[in-house]
Amino acid sequence: MSTKPHLLVVEDEIKVAAALKKGLETQAYAVDVANDGREGKRLLGVNRYDLVILDVNLPFVSGLELAEYARSKNDRLPILMLTALDTTTDKVQGFDAGADDYLAKPFAFAELFARVKALLRRAVPAEPDPVLAFADLELDRLGKVARRQGLTIELTAREFALLEYFMRNAGRVLSRADIAEQVWDIGFDTGTNVIDVYVNYLRNKIDKPFATKLIHTAVGMGYVLKEK
Repeated sequence: MSTKPHLLVVEDEIKVAAALKKGLETQAYAVDVANDGREGKRLLGVNRYDLVILDVNLPFVSGLELAEYARSKNDRLPILMLTALDTTTDKVQGFDAGADDYLAKPFAFAELFARVKALLRRAVPAEPDPVLAFADLELDRLGKVARRQGLTIELTAREFALLEYFMRNAGRVLSRADIAEQVWDIGFDTGTNVIDVYVNYLRNKIDKPFATKLIHTAVGMGYVLKEK
């Protein structure tokens, strides 16, 4: 198995993309290339990357949207954005979308390599929290159980994954499409109510026996984990 850092380059200018791939491979990186945002999103969904380089202006799915998607998949994934736009507003938008660094075109390859190396050095993964906590609810990632007010709650693998996603995004409204993509890793099928069914399973286990309810419906939008 290769130990080379695995990079994804998403750039719609074919010659620029080819030059980036060639240059990065000379630095001992394994490089995948996508020439539009849609293909970039597909690759992010099926591969694990150590760093992503994105152009801002991409067909089908913009670089900003793609950065947000990449960040939702892995909140520690380093993202370097490339753009011909170099105003403060453009940079703020990029950082707000999840970019870690920003490089304006045209750029020197030496500077690109330096930025990539710096981002990879900073991206040493942290050990995941063994226990997540929200209000009086705990999720034991090692024991694969939940606890509330001292009571142990047994969960199925899917219920566990769903509750972990809620707890990592406490206070944020999660759409059914978000949940389908992150917990089931599938595109959302509007013809199924499987997500609502599993949310109901969770409510029966972690909310029904207790006075304070934590999983709430945001009408027309999805669900949110919060204290009322």
